[in-house]
Amino acid sequence: MKVLHVITGLDVGGAEQQLRLLLRRLPAHCEVVTLTRPGPVAEGIEADGTPVTHLGMTGNRDLTALPRLAGLIREGGYDLVHTHLYRACVYGRVAARLAGVRAVVATEHSLGDAVIEGRRLTRGVRTLYRATERLGTATVAVSDTVAARLRRWGVPEQRIHVVPGGIEAHRFAFDPAARALVRTRLGLPLDAFVVGGAGRLVPGKRFDVLVRAVTQLPGVHLLLAGAGPERETLRRMAEQFGSGDRIHLLGERDGAVDAASGGRGAAAWGAGWGTGGGRGTHAQSAHARSAHPQGPEGPDIPGLLSAIDVFVSPSPDEAFGLAVLEALGSGLHVLYGSCPAVDELPADQAPGARRFSPGVHELATALRELRRHGPGRLPVPPVVRRYDITRSAEALMSVYEQAVAVAPARRRKPAAMPLPQGRPAALSAAAVSLPDPARPPARSPLSNR
Repeated sequence: MKVLHVITGLDVGGAEQQLRLLLRRLPAHCEVVTLTRPGPVAEGIEADGTPVTHLGMTGNRDLTALPRLAGLIREGGYDLVHTHLYRACVYGRVAARLAGVRAVVATEHSLGDAVIEGRRLTRGVRTLYRATERLGTATVAVSDTVAARLRRWGVPEQRIHVVPGGIEAHRFAFDPAARALVRTRLGLPLDAFVVGGAGRLVPGKRFDVLVRAVTQLPGVHLLLAGAGPERETLRRMAEQFGSGDRIHLLGERDGAVDAASGGRGAAAWGAGWGTGGGRGTHAQSAHARSAHPQGPEGPDIPGLLSAIDVFVSPSPDEAFGLAVLEALGSGLHVLYGSCPAVDELPADQAPGARRFSPGVHELATALRELRRHGPGRLPVPPVVRRYDITRSAEALMSVYEQAVAVAPARRRKPAAMPLPQGRPAALSAAAVSLPDPARPPARSPLSNR
């Protein structure tokens, strides 16, 4: 089976990293098109041996991208097109239909109740989504929670398939040597109580709650990985409360790992943190050299998790919760505002995870309690083993096979049906409501998590 994956961008992000992990395991010939921003994950995917094409889309209303994408699909002779993230789902479904490919699968990685990919849902976004969804064969939800949201949007039950996200659990195992090295490099006392968080620094993630809670806990440090428009606001907030030296904004952190190296360790950290050093993939090194405000490189996500004592995910509206899973894989206690990956299972599947009402006082109280008792490391809970990326790839391949089986044979000539109701201009009008690829915030390693 020949599959083309179409994704909005390939900066460091949760959906992007999921795609890279899946590509390593899918028993199909895969290629990738990124509409915008062929960033570090694109380099990593290419290093793994999968071709990546940058479409060069300049904005939401760049309708020239549509015939270019349709041409690529037509010339590639693909059996199936798989789209990822909202903008790619809209353009990819239409382009696949124009190219005559009728087997189209779309994954909803970041669909919340009120936001999509960190931005507010509008009537235009919903309308455009419903119109183009009909051009596909199947829609993949990363959790039962997202599946329920899709049903409320009017997506037919028989078109929805739940394929949870997955992780490589062994990569997040606690590493004492990495813990000591990361803390030393960041200038943190080895015995300090350190809280961690990761995600896109946008209002919907509510990292302001986390920063304010830590400012109320003298001597407690925060390592926050991520990029976005709220970064400067969070920095000023920390300084305003006299905690600028305890709130460490690390920028984007890559969660990818070099397929050739097979893992990480203190030796790799030592080699990779110096000026000009390299660790993991070329993509990781190139990105990390510009990400850390205190030096040329900094910890990736596994190292960050080893260095901290408690992980906090304050977002009240998540689609899955990969960040929480990765933290649990490191044996951490986790406080979270929303995590369908945990909430949809019995409590004994994740005994170290605790949901809290995302208020400053509630979070500060919970952190104070954990600090008093000394959280230590926990055994890796069953929930982590449940969400293995290999199982996700197997389930997704089953969706592919069903989609190809029910779709009409691929047309050899362009289809003459661009959009429902025969109004291509609707795409341009509604695209105004889409998040603009030319105006990030850049996505963080755990953006959809």
